[in-house]
Amino acid sequence: MMELFLSAFVTLFVVIDPPGCAPIYAGLTTNATPAARRSMALRACLIAGVILVGFALFGQDLLGAMHIELDAFRIAGGIMLFLIALEMVFEKRTERRSDRAEKLKDDPDYEDVSVFPMAMPMLAGPGAIASIMLLEGEAEGLEGTLVVLGALGAVLLLTLAALMAASPLMKIFGAKVEAVITRLLGVLLAALAAQYVIDGLRSSFG
Repeated sequence: MMELFLSAFVTLFVVIDPPGCAPIYAGLTTNATPAARRSMALRACLIAGVILVGFALFGQDLLGAMHIELDAFRIAGGIMLFLIALEMVFEKRTERRSDRAEKLKDDPDYEDVSVFPMAMPMLAGPGAIASIMLLEGEAEGLEGTLVVLGALGAVLLLTLAALMAASPLMKIFGAKVEAVITRLLGVLLAALAAQYVIDGLRSSFG
């Protein structure tokens, strides 16, 4: 079970990318009070958690209702995660997030960023949803499900801590350190994505 926990934790950490979300959140909440920033960070992580837990528990039933085999979803999810990894390595994902953040900052009627864009699509985006469903597919029984959900909870707690500490951390480390971390996580995600595709192909044509 420890192997499953580590696999789930690393996968979700890389996909959700707390170090990459923190500076975006800091930019979105520059005019908010510290109390408001903490409140929005907590709300974003809770909403993202509800979305991801929902897909973890009922995602396979949804696939079954659509007559989609888990192996097909594993291959498709692996390809999608690989594309996200490429964007992380070449900083396209960070640029897209930053552009979205700038557009929201320019909107005077927009204040609360907890639901959009933080909870979804930044935290509970397509990559995170695909990952939690793939990990749940590898889990066996109730114990395996609890292990995967425990890993998700740990990642969301780290994400919450990163969002709450975003402003002071950005002043200390700056954008260069965040860019290096994001690229390293992107390389790791590419390897994980390739493994998902390999496992899906092996199981389908084994």
